Amino acid sequence: MNLPRQTGEIFEILSSGQFICSNSSDNRIAKLYDLIDDADKYETLYDYFFAIGFILEKGNEFYFFSRKNEAKADLERKLETACKWIDILDFFKTFDSAFGSGYSLSPQEVSVKIRVDAVLKSKADGLRKVLKLDDRTPYDEVVSKTIDNLIKDGFAEMENEILKSYKILSSFKYLEELVTIINIPEEVQNEIPE
Repeated sequence: MNLPRQTGEIFEILSSGQFICSNSSDNRIAKLYDLIDDADKYETLYDYFFAIGFILEKGNEFYFFSRKNEAKADLERKLETACKWIDILDFFKTFDSAFGSGYSLSPQEVSVKIRVDAVLKSKADGLRKVLKLDDRTPYDEVVSKTIDNLIKDGFAEMENEILKSYKILSSFKYLEELVTIINIPEEVQNEIPE
């Protein structure tokens, strides 16, 4: 097995729960994406990581790890995290239905829209609970913490430090796909409280 010399770097990034995205502004990440995207290297890396308990998954312009066997506690934690991300996705799609991979935003523009949009304000109130913030936390801080979560989990990165703007990475499609695959049968839909 002829592993690329960047295998350790790829493992460090992916094993910490991050993504390797095609549209990252970080040249190092973009180059790692191109390396993994080569079919032969992908197969070699897939086999290597599979042998040590990780599955190298390919998303739509991003890569991530999943695991072969998960403990029940891990599954519960994942479900809790998925619920958080569904609320965050809902918030940003309410902010702008075009929100997704490649989108640029600043916290200020989101905060301004919260002040004039009652639905978005209500969603921001819900995020306070999701992010475990006090009910009196200012909306500017709610937006800032939400964007921090996007960055921490590999869905966004700083685009311009001077303008304080952020770029949404292709890994955001992972969240969109998560929501898309949720199927609630019609007969059960009427039983779900809103």
